[in-house]
Amino acid sequence: MSYSHSQLRPAASAPGLSRRKFLKQAALAGGLAAAPLIVPSSVLGMNGAVPPSEKIILGGIGLGGRGTGVLQWMLPEPDVKFVAICDARKERREGIKRMVDNQYGNNECAMYPEIREFLATRTDIDAVLIATGDRWHATASVLAMRSGKDVYSEKPSCMTIAEGQAVVATAKRYGRVYQTGTQRLSEANFVFAIEMARTGKLGQVHTARAHIAPWDAAEMRHDWLPGEPEPPKEVLDWDAWLGPCPWRPYNSEYTRGGWRGHYDFHTSCIGEWGAHTFAQAQAGIDKLDTSPVEYRYINNPTGDNMQTFFADGTKMVLHRDGWWHGSCGMLFEGTEGWVSVADGYSKPDVSSPAMLNEFKKVVGDYMARTGRPMSHVRDFFNCIKSRRLTVANPEVMYRSMSAVHAANICMWLKRDLRFDPVKAEFVNDAEANRLRSRAMREPWII
Repeated sequence: MSYSHSQLRPAASAPGLSRRKFLKQAALAGGLAAAPLIVPSSVLGMNGAVPPSEKIILGGIGLGGRGTGVLQWMLPEPDVKFVAICDARKERREGIKRMVDNQYGNNECAMYPEIREFLATRTDIDAVLIATGDRWHATASVLAMRSGKDVYSEKPSCMTIAEGQAVVATAKRYGRVYQTGTQRLSEANFVFAIEMARTGKLGQVHTARAHIAPWDAAEMRHDWLPGEPEPPKEVLDWDAWLGPCPWRPYNSEYTRGGWRGHYDFHTSCIGEWGAHTFAQAQAGIDKLDTSPVEYRYINNPTGDNMQTFFADGTKMVLHRDGWWHGSCGMLFEGTEGWVSVADGYSKPDVSSPAMLNEFKKVVGDYMARTGRPMSHVRDFFNCIKSRRLTVANPEVMYRSMSAVHAANICMWLKRDLRFDPVKAEFVNDAEANRLRSRAMREPWII
């Protein structure tokens, strides 16, 4: 097993027996040859236990409702130990601590209100789960990877094209494993649909249809909610909650999800679900390493039915409703058939029932070819150990999110756009190019 240099540093303020502490203690024990040594079977990995030397030490940043759900997927993994939560909100820190301590039957989960202290202090942590609001995803990911930690980040994983580029560059420079939380890339129904399209079983696929959220609009609010008295800093650090976003007065509605629909905090109805479905669609048409080159403006508030085109003419169309009976759906149309799936399907919809006879084989062939499990979090942990790219690696995130941001910019400027995925810039459009990035507030500039 290969681990990075950061994993060989001694732990600081780390409760319990971590992998690093185990190795250090084992070395010390080796110098006490004259003393009798009784080693518990769990330390040796007997009886199915995972020894501390093989444990992935995990922390969390900004774990609310979604983050709690993902952590619940992670906690049962036998080779993972969650040790610390960092959150600007006291109630969130304490809630995660209660859940984790209950899981392990101890009182060892540490709490941190400030991300820089957390990342600098906890040198024992191998990886972090990031599930803040959208505004923090890329910034927290970059800071964590710079501190030597691997990252599982919820989506939308970047607020701008420039932020996506920063995540890619940081993961490459620091040799970090990164997984964006597009978990349907690791679910059997979606994998079946993707593989049916990708492997030619639908003939030549000419159109992929991607679900965008059926609420809110592409045009977002630029006003501020009225100011309210700030809570004490130990209850909520408002400055840290805002992070890289422009300063505005505290309003409790923001912290209850009311940040959605605001330009400084959100990626619109297109990003809300497109952060999932564009990657799904691009996987099926084998274009995870690029983005559409053409975006055709459609005169409605949401981007519903917008057509985008890749360099070879393959089309990706954005849809809100009417194509699926679940969330985050996708549909592939080929010359010899079609397949569609969304959340809640027992099996994908297909143009011919005979296609489903191959369901187990198609999914099994994918798993054998790629070595991927049908578990997004397990893929992440496997890749931490092997150091291979995850299924939803930084490039996959960046290319699909570039399409999200380009589609948004098309709607904001109300005109067709052409985009060069190689140069990462719009063609002959200075106004569109200015929207590839946003100002970031100090000290959160990445």
